[in-house]
Amino acid sequence: MDIDKTSLLDLSIFHQEEEHSIFHHLNYTRTADGKAWLMHLFREPFNESGPILQTQQILKIILSNVDQWPMTITNGTIMVMEKFYDAQIDPIPHSHNLFNGFIYKLTNGPDFAMVKYSIGHFSDFVRGFRQLIDHLSANQIPANLRIVLERSAQLLKDPHISELANLPAGYSLTPVQVVYFGHFLHNRYKNQTLELIHLFARLDAWYSMAVAMKENNLCFPEISESGQPFIEAEGLYHILIPAPVSYDVTLDKQHNFLFLTGANMAGKSTFIRSVGAAVYLAHLGMGVPAKNIKLSLFEGILSNINVSDNIIKGESYFFNEVQRIKNTIQKINDGHKWLVLIDELFKGTNVQDAMKCSLAVIKGLIKINNSLFILSTHLYEIGEELKSHPNIIFRYFETAVKDDQLEFGYHLKEGISNDRLGYLILKREKVIDLLEKL
Repeated sequence: MDIDKTSLLDLSIFHQEEEHSIFHHLNYTRTADGKAWLMHLFREPFNESGPILQTQQILKIILSNVDQWPMTITNGTIMVMEKFYDAQIDPIPHSHNLFNGFIYKLTNGPDFAMVKYSIGHFSDFVRGFRQLIDHLSANQIPANLRIVLERSAQLLKDPHISELANLPAGYSLTPVQVVYFGHFLHNRYKNQTLELIHLFARLDAWYSMAVAMKENNLCFPEISESGQPFIEAEGLYHILIPAPVSYDVTLDKQHNFLFLTGANMAGKSTFIRSVGAAVYLAHLGMGVPAKNIKLSLFEGILSNINVSDNIIKGESYFFNEVQRIKNTIQKINDGHKWLVLIDELFKGTNVQDAMKCSLAVIKGLIKINNSLFILSTHLYEIGEELKSHPNIIFRYFETAVKDDQLEFGYHLKEGISNDRLGYLILKREKVIDLLEKL
């Protein structure tokens, strides 16, 4: 799936502040390498149904075995193993007899202690990895998972590693065993260890996706190979909101343009981001925050939500809005299925100009019937002129006013909003009072 950096930020897929990042919200990895691999998966959403369905199957297998996941393999375990190879330690004797064991301990005390400590973590790692392979292996498993498990099992077949895995947890190694395992791991098993860590990172990333589904009660989307774009969602909500209101959304080729209105803070931006994030997560192969959802594959997502000016380049807010729309039109005019999300178009110019520009853009975009569009606006007046177009549907968020206080229901309703609450908000926030006292 094609999605640019601007759209990733608009949808809060990634954000430097963790509470605003969907990635951080869904990150349940146990290791730094697993987090890096999960980041890679999040940055490379699929554009074919095969990999999506394969990932879904992997997550289902992990979900059925999530209670058997080895808790002994932690980021600390991986760090100790990696540090073992980076540390400058004196050579470990090749012969693992009683004499060499005690001499190494006597003459290389600090190195001996570090090697012994590291071997304990190696033992936890290989023991847990072998148990994990046993739990996840089955007759019918996706190719990606099978390749990881088979390669890992092959690397763990070495007799030394089998002996290490068979040691009980917390076992205290003798000096002879420290020399025996230490020499083998340090001199003959480095490349294999690093490969095993890399393979476990993949499993850790899939584990994180599965746990995220369980902890956030996400559902697997149904992916369609339809040549026509569509989204059918029931109970869709935004995953970053603690107590979200859900929406039912249906968009298809016959009704591919949603014209969204409502007052500030009524929920328009949240709704747009909810749809975009759900489509994005579906193309990762993981669960979606909805009761159920069915959708077609999309070539990509393009958003126009958080446009800003550029003082250094001397570019105005309006100019950047125009450039974003221009780039969007050029990109989606390729016959592929796109999801286009536009929030408050042409905020950077006067009302009359914005209305004229918005109508021109909307009347142009509705000619593209192979993509889906959601556009929010405060320019309610242009809605009347668009009602003659059968592929546009009109939805709004209603705001109630009681005793000069705003009440937001966040429920999506059919029609066009008529709320004009700017002055009321100024009054409620005592701005009018402050101005009168000047």
